Amino acid sequence: MDQMSGLLSATKFRDPFVTAKGEARAAVALRALETLWFNTGTLCNLTCRNCYIESSPRNDRLAYLTLADVTTYLDEIAANRLPTKLIGFTGGEPFMNPAIVAMLDAVLARGFDALVLTNAMLPLRKLRVPMLALRDRYGARLTIRVSLDHHDPAIHEQERGRRSWAPALDGLIWLARNGFRLDVAGRRYTGESEQSLRDGFAALFARHDIPVDAQDPVRLVLFPEMEPQRDVPEITTACWEILHKSPDDVMCSASRMVVRRKDAASAVVLACTLLAYDPRFEMGTTLAEASAPVSLNHAFCASFCVLGGASCSR
Repeated sequence: MDQMSGLLSATKFRDPFVTAKGEARAAVALRALETLWFNTGTLCNLTCRNCYIESSPRNDRLAYLTLADVTTYLDEIAANRLPTKLIGFTGGEPFMNPAIVAMLDAVLARGFDALVLTNAMLPLRKLRVPMLALRDRYGARLTIRVSLDHHDPAIHEQERGRRSWAPALDGLIWLARNGFRLDVAGRRYTGESEQSLRDGFAALFARHDIPVDAQDPVRLVLFPEMEPQRDVPEITTACWEILHKSPDDVMCSASRMVVRRKDAASAVVLACTLLAYDPRFEMGTTLAEASAPVSLNHAFCASFCVLGGASCSR
């Protein structure tokens, strides 16, 4: 692998099979579709400083998914007896999608576990009554993962914007008080050690009686920062042995994501949650078409998945 230095070279991540140095690029086979993600749409109530998917109140490049979109893929899972256990919802802000409660109900009624990524702000607050009904029907099979970028309000608001901390914390506390199964997602962008971050979150959770174990990497996920123009190594086939990792450790070995592009006739399946706009990672309209191997031909494949060791799934 080459070394990181400055801005990303324009010669990198161009060929799906060969790196800029002429080495064989790593690819990841789909060993089993364990998790299917639905991007409910890129509209969001916030405009964050560094949102990998550029969500905002104006970005509708990914349109709202419909209940029919979701049930189409649930039907394919059933018809082909796929081993999918977890259905994830991301955005944008999923609770802005008018069909989110119906989509969650459809997923949970079929016996899947559901995971929703949210900022826990006003869009969720407006749906408290139907969300309590889902909790009553499905209990711990529904997990809400709340984004708190840091345990310090000022640092969180550097990313999320002014007056974003208090509503997010209020939403997290409401979820905790009402017995929802909770995860929290933070970010590693301050240069602090992971243990320092976990200890800070642990203190925050203790102050507010939030039942999340900050030392558990599933309950508190700390995502690496992704900067599209930052230089990162290209991942070659030799990297697996060098890094003592396996392709099966990478998110695209077990998951895919469904999106509907603005004005598109149908939804499509992407390789993963991180690459919503790159056409090279669009894999077809069905899960069967999307079962092909994924070439690690993007900087995020290196910075988030392989070197960062992160996954959006549990």
